[in-house]
Amino acid sequence: CLINILIEEFSDLKYNFLKHSVDSNVINGDLAIPYLFWMLLNIIPVLIGSVLVTYVEPIAGGSGIPQVKCYLNGVKIPRLIRIKTLAVKVVGVATSVIGGLAGGKEGPMIHSGAIIAAGISQGKSTTFNKDFGVLRYFRDDHEKRDFVVGGAAAGVAAAFGAPFGGVIFSLEEVASFWNQLLIWRTMVASVISSFVLNIVLSAYYGQSSLVYPGLFNLGKFEPLPFTYLELPIFVCMGVIGGLQGALWNFVNIKLYIFRTKYVTKKWEKVLDALFIAALSATFGSILMYSLNDCKPLGNDPIKYPVQLFCEDNEYNAVAALWFQTPEASVKSLFHDPPGSHKILSLALFVLVYYPLSCLTFGLNVSLGIFIPMLLVGAGWGRLTGMTITSIFPTMNLHPGKYALIGAAAQLGGVLRMTISLSVILIESTGNISFAFPLIVTLITAKWVGDYFNEGIYDTQIAVWRVPMLPWSLEPMFQKLNAYNIMNTPVVTIKLRAKAKYIYDILKNNHYNGFPVVDDNGCLRGLILRWQLVVILTQKLFVEKKRFWEKDVSIETFRKEYPRYPSISDVKLHMDKRDYTVDLKMFMKPSPHSITKDTSVPRIFQLFRALGLRHLPVVSVNNEVVGIITRKDFLKYHNH
Repeated sequence: CLINILIEEFSDLKYNFLKHSVDSNVINGDLAIPYLFWMLLNIIPVLIGSVLVTYVEPIAGGSGIPQVKCYLNGVKIPRLIRIKTLAVKVVGVATSVIGGLAGGKEGPMIHSGAIIAAGISQGKSTTFNKDFGVLRYFRDDHEKRDFVVGGAAAGVAAAFGAPFGGVIFSLEEVASFWNQLLIWRTMVASVISSFVLNIVLSAYYGQSSLVYPGLFNLGKFEPLPFTYLELPIFVCMGVIGGLQGALWNFVNIKLYIFRTKYVTKKWEKVLDALFIAALSATFGSILMYSLNDCKPLGNDPIKYPVQLFCEDNEYNAVAALWFQTPEASVKSLFHDPPGSHKILSLALFVLVYYPLSCLTFGLNVSLGIFIPMLLVGAGWGRLTGMTITSIFPTMNLHPGKYALIGAAAQLGGVLRMTISLSVILIESTGNISFAFPLIVTLITAKWVGDYFNEGIYDTQIAVWRVPMLPWSLEPMFQKLNAYNIMNTPVVTIKLRAKAKYIYDILKNNHYNGFPVVDDNGCLRGLILRWQLVVILTQKLFVEKKRFWEKDVSIETFRKEYPRYPSISDVKLHMDKRDYTVDLKMFMKPSPHSITKDTSVPRIFQLFRALGLRHLPVVSVNNEVVGIITRKDFLKYHNH
């Protein structure tokens, strides 16, 4: 709600000022002044947002969806779900949209929801060093991950007013591990999120009824009938969306590589964002000043009608697309009556906004991709409907219907989501009768796009080289076994070990998990690095009275969660180096293990289904001969 209110209020001030600036200077022919004002009003907010992301919290950049996806896959992403990240995200998203960048607030809402859910699950704040003493049961990775899934779904529900879409989005795109209990929890979180947002925004805007189910309101569509003759057209639009999405993803990754190589300094990243902000104002001014697309006032719900070179009681339709937020422009393309735009002006708008959105995505700012892709797709979709009508006047097609199909095709071609996008668009538009054309379009866009590359989120993750387990294994690995990918020799710890031995292992190795063995080298359990560090910092030695106290339990470890101490925090005095640590009380007994002859597909199933991070490899006598981690597996997989 806060993000939406900030954007709407400041955008109203901005575009109202620019409208009056254009109106007062067009008579004198001095249109450079409105352009300079526009560029300045773009640069100032973007400067604030980019500085915050670049210098304060870089992890808050972008939409945050790929990072959340990696986190839920079991990858540790530092500072991803902290309060400081949320604060930078909120301010960064608001300033970026106010600054006129080709982006939206909907994607970052998913990251924001994940942060809020993760914080609630802990019942404490490590940032403010405050423990509220509640929800201690949820202070572990598994429970926190489930909360983050619910938070991501709640973010989608709040962004689009689509609680069912939020649940399916989390299932299809974000969550790596799913269970029946998580479904209804996520559903409850999504419904409550949309309902609370509806109450707050409806009250803020003085509505007596609840009319704001989501931040992005597509407006209610009238029933959209379609004929069987239109289905081939929808399929062709899906093909176009898939091709454009594949090209967009390809160019965006090339831009990312270029920026990683040449835009390395912090001030250069800020300057990059300011340049694109100025470029947005420049493109908008050129189109407004060069295209005289005049329409009569009163036919369209235009908030800031700019007259420019039009006659009295007319407005410039091109200016109407630029002098409002991208969300409002999408809604206009969906609902403007036929004849609201010329084919040439709409075609040039799409040709400009498409590369502009590609240049914007990847800047050091907080922005999402949903809205710019919907806007580009709605533009060329409406253009398709207008073109067909001009060729076949008897068909009398409503361009808004084709704008919706184009938006779905473009977004599906970039993201490669099918089910969740269908549900989100159906819930957002309130038009269940148009479900089949939407699904056909999205599936076609995904099939065509997948022929060339992956969706933008998966492509980003691959470029970042994050050790994330994919959904399926390539056929080339069918004949391999554990022996080919396991890590040897293995660093093991005995059931009873000296404190100095454990300290030296942690100091000299970066491993996060260690098999626990008996005197014969047989596997007895598994213990994690952070558990060993807590044992040393708490001095839980056999010789110490503290070890035998009844309050030494799982709570001893949970109170340190999630910011565990590191080995550098351990101060092991000389007189305690020979003290004994009994791991039987702290280790995970009977961990999952395999033999060296286990096939790689079977190993892959264990990692995916159980969310494993470490998998010991044992001999027929249960002696530890190797270990497989996610990184070991993916290192061979990528090779």
